[in-house]
Amino acid sequence: MTMRSFIVDTDTASDDAVALVLAARDPSVDVRMVTVVAGNVPQNLAVRNAIVTLDLVDHATVPVHVGADQPLFRPLETAQMVHGEDGMGGADLPAPSREPEPESAVDALLRVATKEPNQHTLVTLGPLTNIASALAEDPDFLSRFVHTYLMAGSPDGVGNVNPVGEYNVWADPEAATAVFEAAGAKTMIGWNISRIYAVMTPPETERLRSCGRLGRFAVDINAEVEKFCRANGLEGMDFPDPVAMAVALDDSIVTEATEERLVVGLDGPTRGATLPDRRINSEPPNIRVVWRVDEAAFKDRLYTACSDS
Repeated sequence: MTMRSFIVDTDTASDDAVALVLAARDPSVDVRMVTVVAGNVPQNLAVRNAIVTLDLVDHATVPVHVGADQPLFRPLETAQMVHGEDGMGGADLPAPSREPEPESAVDALLRVATKEPNQHTLVTLGPLTNIASALAEDPDFLSRFVHTYLMAGSPDGVGNVNPVGEYNVWADPEAATAVFEAAGAKTMIGWNISRIYAVMTPPETERLRSCGRLGRFAVDINAEVEKFCRANGLEGMDFPDPVAMAVALDDSIVTEATEERLVVGLDGPTRGATLPDRRINSEPPNIRVVWRVDEAAFKDRLYTACSDS
């Protein structure tokens, strides 16, 4: 089996943790390191949640590096109203086994990208502050990865923070702008994909719970997410980061994607928007955008990753 190496940048809360489980449980993937950014929760909680999750999937040796504690130019506005104060739905979890690495996330990202070019896939699950900071040091940073998969945006114009803005982009739109404009192969899996293809209905949630220890973990840490989603018109909890990770693990589950020139909204009612510029005279595309995925294939992968067998 040919092994692939993943680097995951995360603002670890409930759905990020499930995405980490998917990566760690894939037998063809080596998780090279995890870098943490403030977003869903403050930085210290995101670091704790990453280490606890890695411990639970027997990946306690994976380096965890601490990144930005706030966006590039704005104060941090978390999503704790969605994920709970601890980011993990208040679930009863063990203490982390260790402290993070002393090397900063940005330094670690730059080091690995420079010394190990074209060896790693980068998956981003949170605001893009760490990635934009690395690009400020090395404009070719993303070109040194095999591919970058981003859980970011909502290109169909339906937001989850405001009418058009998706949280990861809304939290640090200047960082998202820098990342979308950067050279390098990139794929965006937006909230539109989660909202349509990654909502867990009550029977699916029960099936996930029945998978065993990791299935119970996945459901319990998303208890607050499920409440939030139901209160906002979804049938159950949705899994934006897991479905993005599933695409990174197996791009064949993508059934429709286009190359687009995305425009990021920075302020006012369009803050966090990621809308395609399809004018005849627009600039060339800057990112591949996923529009449809195989929902059954995603959920089968989720059940398998969380199964004790």
